[in-house]
Amino acid sequence: MTFSGKNVLITGAARGIGREIAITLSKFNLKVWINYRSNPNAADELQALIEKDGGKAAVIGFDAADEEAFINGIKTIIESDGELSYLVNNAGITNDKLALRMKKEDFSSVIDVNLTGVFIGCREALKTMSKQRFGSVVNIASIVGETGNVGQVNYSASKGGVIAMTKSFAQEAASRNIRYNTITPGFIATDMTDKLSDEIKTSFVEKIPLKRFGTPKDVANAVAFLLSDNASYITGETLKVNGGIYM
Repeated sequence: MTFSGKNVLITGAARGIGREIAITLSKFNLKVWINYRSNPNAADELQALIEKDGGKAAVIGFDAADEEAFINGIKTIIESDGELSYLVNNAGITNDKLALRMKKEDFSSVIDVNLTGVFIGCREALKTMSKQRFGSVVNIASIVGETGNVGQVNYSASKGGVIAMTKSFAQEAASRNIRYNTITPGFIATDMTDKLSDEIKTSFVEKIPLKRFGTPKDVANAVAFLLSDNASYITGETLKVNGGIYM
């Protein structure tokens, strides 16, 4: 894959899928800006790992749901590198409860990070990328944004909103040569799924046509493709990385 740009900001990059996205993109000679909210040590360790392997990385801390902090973060990147070529909106949280027990605050807290935070990133990327008439944004949503899920009314709403919002940004940005796409991961092997019992894992795997959980690398490879020049004629799309569980 080839990349015309030179740097990328990944929100929520200190661990999990975001961490793997950072590692993968660093191998394409991109400078990776590792965003974290509350785990600076993990971000610093990731930077050291990338640089040890010959890549370029920098750490930048801010809460993706904080509008002023997000805007200032992008300003810092522009002041350092002169541009922002790519953005991956990966930061997200869960606060699972059955709808009957879910308070407004439980709903709003997830929307603020998973949807409003992505909106802020998409909007600010559009502003700065419009000046260079080039850029690509990938938003990480979820299969539950397409299917819904018990106990995740808030999370499903946030991720479904990301899918729809991405299409609108894609339409507004296309004339400026800026692309917006979404990835909807299915069951991915992370720290969260590691806590599940073997019985539950087996029951999930039985529902997946490819008969395995995905890996963070599976998602990272899809992100790299959609950001790259190889996907230059793809915008407004939702790429399912789910082993075929939702066709």
